[in-house]
Amino acid sequence: MTLESHPLQPFLPPNGHILFLGSFPPPRERWSMEFFYPNWINDFWRMMGLIHFADAHHFVVPGEKRFDRERIVEFCLSQGLGFYDTAKRVCRLKDNASDDHLEIMEPTDIGALLSQMPQCKDIVTTGGKASEELQRQLHMPMPAIGECSEGEAFGRTLRWWRMPSTSRAYPLKLEKKAELYARLKDFANQ
Repeated sequence: MTLESHPLQPFLPPNGHILFLGSFPPPRERWSMEFFYPNWINDFWRMMGLIHFADAHHFVVPGEKRFDRERIVEFCLSQGLGFYDTAKRVCRLKDNASDDHLEIMEPTDIGALLSQMPQCKDIVTTGGKASEELQRQLHMPMPAIGECSEGEAFGRTLRWWRMPSTSRAYPLKLEKKAELYARLKDFANQ
């Protein structure tokens, strides 16, 4: 068992209107960059490339097994995308990235994150443990995977999107995950 504090600061653009919440980063030795969804075998950035640029490799450094952090940060700032996780401190029961082996010791104060993103009206959880923790704080009905719930929380009307995990361990093809996540792009433009 390993006790860990979150290694990253929240990424919360002042113009941010969508906040992505995972559970907790994988062990650092699995990182390909210093940013959210850093694991080379996680499909989050491939999926974003597919949705926004019709190219799953848009955020990949050519010829290397890593993502282009600078390109990703520039994209997130231009799109108003914020990132953090639902846990600030965890006990890692096994030395892997699986949510099944994480015990949340200190949850993130989601209201405090949102106070730094006054335009945010959409929160996206990217997996089961993140969704369970967010539900404890929002007190909203748990949406089906790929759907959203809408309600009042933290002094504003929010849409909570429960999306499938972007881990390759989650049994859904990249294209199908991208199809579900693409709905966010459509709603964000409303």
